[in-house]
Amino acid sequence: MSFAKSFIRSLRPEQWIKNLVVFGALIFSKNFADIPMIETSVIMFALFCVVSSSIYLFNDVIDYEKDKVHPRKSKRPIASGAISRGTALGISATMLVVALALAWFVLNLPSFLVLVSYAVLNVLYSLVLKHVVILDVMSIAGGFVLRAVGGGLAISVPISSWLVVCTILLALFLGFGKRRHELTSLEGVAVEHRKILEHYSTYFLDQMIGVVTASVVVAYTFYTLSPEVEEKLDVQHLEISVPFVLYGIFRYLYLIHKKEKGGSPSRLVLTDPPLLLNVLLWLATVLVLMSI
Repeated sequence: MSFAKSFIRSLRPEQWIKNLVVFGALIFSKNFADIPMIETSVIMFALFCVVSSSIYLFNDVIDYEKDKVHPRKSKRPIASGAISRGTALGISATMLVVALALAWFVLNLPSFLVLVSYAVLNVLYSLVLKHVVILDVMSIAGGFVLRAVGGGLAISVPISSWLVVCTILLALFLGFGKRRHELTSLEGVAVEHRKILEHYSTYFLDQMIGVVTASVVVAYTFYTLSPEVEEKLDVQHLEISVPFVLYGIFRYLYLIHKKEKGGSPSRLVLTDPPLLLNVLLWLATVLVLMSI
């Protein structure tokens, strides 16, 4: 594999789908037809992609030894030796500096601070937080919240508390599901790959997944039925979108428990046709209801 292909692969572009959370504020503030706001949101999305990829490079360098024992991660460019750790660190630092500089000069100060906070949180995760039980997954969820909040700050719209709550609960659901997949798929070498897994068990993770699953459904349902939301957004019958959320969660649980998938939620969304179609139908339904 050429260096260019290895480099692109090491950026994990399939993970950029997570940064689409940035557009949540644009959609749920009913500004999805405002061209300047769309352009700003796209810039924020792109900067999050650059920052997140720089963090992935840094994390792969930190996890070099552990990734080598993972059946899939051992094939990553850094773990396999296709890209040296020194080169990866240099590229990571350059990408981060460029992204933050662009945020400073192109976007507003709050957007810059959110990107800095996101970078700091993820560096702390790579070095410390991923070794602390429960906080490891909560740190990942915090990254999703920063994406959602960053999307709102970039276009200067109020940040909905509902958006924050639903984002963090969904992120916890996906995070604990990922930990469960790692624990079951790696079996005897799970702890060698990720030491924190010694503090988890499938029963413990299933309990937490059960809690956040119910919480996601309840929070999103309350959001769609909230008179405050209906009045503020001038939208009716947003509850029509609830079945799509239910199906998406049930489908993901099915893939975790029956198909032993879930190691990469982003990859699942892109490769599982029913799940992808469900997400697109949910988005189309929300946009139509917001437009009526």
